[in-house]
Amino acid sequence: MLTDRLADRLTERLPTMARAALPAVPGVNLLPGIRKTGGALPERTLERHDVALDPAHVGRYAAICGFPRKDTLPLPYPHLLAFGLHMEIMTAGDFPFPAIGTVHLENSITQHRPIALSEELQVTAYAEDLRPHAKGQVFDMVTRVHSRAELVWEETSTFLRRGNPASSAAPVETPPSVVEPVETRFPDAPATGTTWQLPGDLGRRYAAVSGDHNPIHLYGLTAKAFGFPRQIAHGMWSMARCVGALENRLPDEVRVDVAFKKPILLPGSVAFGSRRLTESGGGAGYTFSLSNPRSGAPHLAGTAIPR
Repeated sequence: MLTDRLADRLTERLPTMARAALPAVPGVNLLPGIRKTGGALPERTLERHDVALDPAHVGRYAAICGFPRKDTLPLPYPHLLAFGLHMEIMTAGDFPFPAIGTVHLENSITQHRPIALSEELQVTAYAEDLRPHAKGQVFDMVTRVHSRAELVWEETSTFLRRGNPASSAAPVETPPSVVEPVETRFPDAPATGTTWQLPGDLGRRYAAVSGDHNPIHLYGLTAKAFGFPRQIAHGMWSMARCVGALENRLPDEVRVDVAFKKPILLPGSVAFGSRRLTESGGGAGYTFSLSNPRSGAPHLAGTAIPR
């Protein structure tokens, strides 16, 4: 029988996405070193230093997400620089939940200034704030990006793990961002006649750029194994595509918040909508959405607000 320590050594040698998938495989998910039993988040911070940017890779990302080619990064791009750190944290043996099957509920990005392609960056990531949710438990994956000693970009990704919270968990007050209806935090942005046709290979193309090869995004067969009728678009692609559509209207200092709702099935089509918000406090911004062109069912709701 495998010991926990031996199982940990063996799984550490596997590719990251394989380690992410194993806890979702019936039978295999019961093995020592693979099974996930809930509990507290590990206190672990991971960093990448002196990260140089590849203009060719940035260009491929810009093309698939609808950004113009510039000498600065598309606003959501630093998420890709942190994705490997996120997966390393979530696939470690002491992380309480499996990476695959954990639902990306919301995402918030603050750009403090544009990042030039010539800069070298430091990327930091950690998980925090495990708390109850009506459908299970949620936690945040936090990313900070510095250029020299300057904080230039930050992100909070909120994830849901479905199921009953551990009975031993101490009561935690659920923050308003979790309980407040999406419709309140994201004002209505009805579709304005812009429809995007999405090909069946969009998930594979975005995975090739982003490194996110979660099988639910790749093929119909692999998506069905996880309960989807066919492959679905990456949430971070849908966010980026919306930001790309608004890119020439957003200021240098901006916060973008989105809530991911119904999955976008591939191939398929989505209706994009946006509306300028009235001037208030820090200045006017935009609310935006993606929805099903026929039924109006929401896929994404978001805002972009000047800082």
